[in-house]
Amino acid sequence: MPVKTVGFVGLGQMGRPMAANLEKAGFALRSYDLNGAGNCASAADVARGADVFLTMLPDGKAVRECVLGAELPKGMLVLDMSSSDPVGTRSLGEELAPRGVGLVDAPVSGGVKKAIDGTLAIMAGGDAAQIERVRPLLEKMGSRIFLTGPLGSGHAMKALNNYVSAAGMIATAEALVAGERFGLDPAVMTDILNASSGRNNTTEVKVKQFMLSGAYNSGFSAGLMVKDVATAAHLAEAVGASAEFANHCTEIWRQATATLGAGADHTAIYRYVGKRGKP
Repeated sequence: MPVKTVGFVGLGQMGRPMAANLEKAGFALRSYDLNGAGNCASAADVARGADVFLTMLPDGKAVRECVLGAELPKGMLVLDMSSSDPVGTRSLGEELAPRGVGLVDAPVSGGVKKAIDGTLAIMAGGDAAQIERVRPLLEKMGSRIFLTGPLGSGHAMKALNNYVSAAGMIATAEALVAGERFGLDPAVMTDILNASSGRNNTTEVKVKQFMLSGAYNSGFSAGLMVKDVATAAHLAEAVGASAEFANHCTEIWRQATATLGAGADHTAIYRYVGKRGKP
C-alpha cells in the first residue's frame, strides 16, 4: 500500500526542512515537536491516520519513549531517521514485532544545508520490503540511499561515519592551531590540505565557513557529536573490535563539550583546541 500520510515527530534543525520537502512532494503531514511546532498535539495524535511514523529525534532513548508511548496501531511502520544506538534499535524492533509494528532505521548525513536541498545521504537498515515501502519518502529527502543490511545497520553506519568525521575534525583543528603558531596562515593551510592527502570533510566544508570565520553555526551540536562517537566506540567494543582511538576521541569530545557546552556547535572545537596547550 503506497504511503500517502506521514506522521513526523521531531521538527528541529534537520527535521523541519526534511518534513518540508515531504510536504512539498505531496505527502500529507501529521507533525509534532516538543517545542510546540507541528499540527498535532502529541506523538499519539501524529500516529492517527498516518501510514508511516517517522522520527527525527536526538537519540535512541527519545525514539524509544516516543514510539512506545504513541500507542501505534498494528500494521504501522516506524521510520527512525534519528542517530540512534544500533543495539537499542534492534532491541526496539524485537519489542515492536509482536505488536505488528515494523521498524526501519534510516539515519542521514549531510547537515542542515543538504536537509534543505533534499540531497542527504541516507543509510537504510531493515526488512527489504519495508525499506521499499518508504523509499518514495527517502527519495524526497536524500539524493543517495544506501541499503546497509539488517535492522540497526543504518544506525551502526551513521555512528561509525560520525566517528571518522569527528576524528578528522580534531586532527584538522590541532594541525591548524599548530601551523598558525608556527607562522602559517590557516586559510592557506586549508587550501593546501584540500589539494593534498589531508583533505577531509572538515577541510572542505567547515574550516573556512564555520571555524576560521568564527561563525560556529553549522547546525550540529557538540553534545550530539559526543553521543555519536561514544556510540561508535560502544559498538566496536560490543563486537570485539579495537576501540582504543575511538575511546580517546570520545574523551576529547567530552572534555570539549564540558568546556563549550552541549549546545555549542561542534565546529567550536577549533576554539577549544586553540585554547589548549602552551599559549
